[in-house]
Amino acid sequence: MTTDWPSDTVARARVHAALGEPARLALVDLLVLGDASPGEVGRRLGLPSNLLAHHVKLLEQAGIVERSRSEGDHRRTYLRLRTASLADLVPSGLRQAPRVVFVCSHNSARSQLAAALWQRRSEVPAASAGTRPAERVHPLAVATARTHGLSLTHARPHHLADVLRTDDLVVAVCDNAHEELDHHDDRLHWSVPDPAAVGTPAAFDAAYRDLADRVDRLVPAVRPASQGS
Repeated sequence: MTTDWPSDTVARARVHAALGEPARLALVDLLVLGDASPGEVGRRLGLPSNLLAHHVKLLEQAGIVERSRSEGDHRRTYLRLRTASLADLVPSGLRQAPRVVFVCSHNSARSQLAAALWQRRSEVPAASAGTRPAERVHPLAVATARTHGLSLTHARPHHLADVLRTDDLVVAVCDNAHEELDHHDDRLHWSVPDPAAVGTPAAFDAAYRDLADRVDRLVPAVRPASQGS
């Protein structure tokens, strides 16, 4: 007898099937905390490009992974996890860091919002910086923070060279910063679209919500360095 399974059951089975292979599960583990280009994934996991493409295709078909075009180098794409397709996946205590530093090119919106969110939700200290800092924090970033109970009133953009310390965990929250920091291997990347490019309150709110979701995923995975291993 043929059973007509509910569509949500079929979708969940597709996710389980896609994750039932070590390389694909390792790929998803890599994307839990940040985004990565296919080339970066291949290097980290030691997968040839043809095999990586096969695994990525299956994860895309299962609705687990999606692609976005880089705002910096438009030839690049980044893979990102579709968290709605997964449950209870976030690992805990994966990283130790004395501080988390959120970086974007101008340090005027995304990195400022991310640091403010982090400071509200984690005991690990946070800071933000830019590779090419602007003169001031974007007014819509200040307004968005205020709407969500955060304050950027006294925040000021800073250059990464003046902020970064040894052993900081760097999280690049824009494609441009990530690509400018290619020589810094041990960092995370969040491919969050630039709300200033659109310039509307809705765009800033969308960036805020994207960052809030990612901060919530990262917080349980980062322990203060003082706790030891």
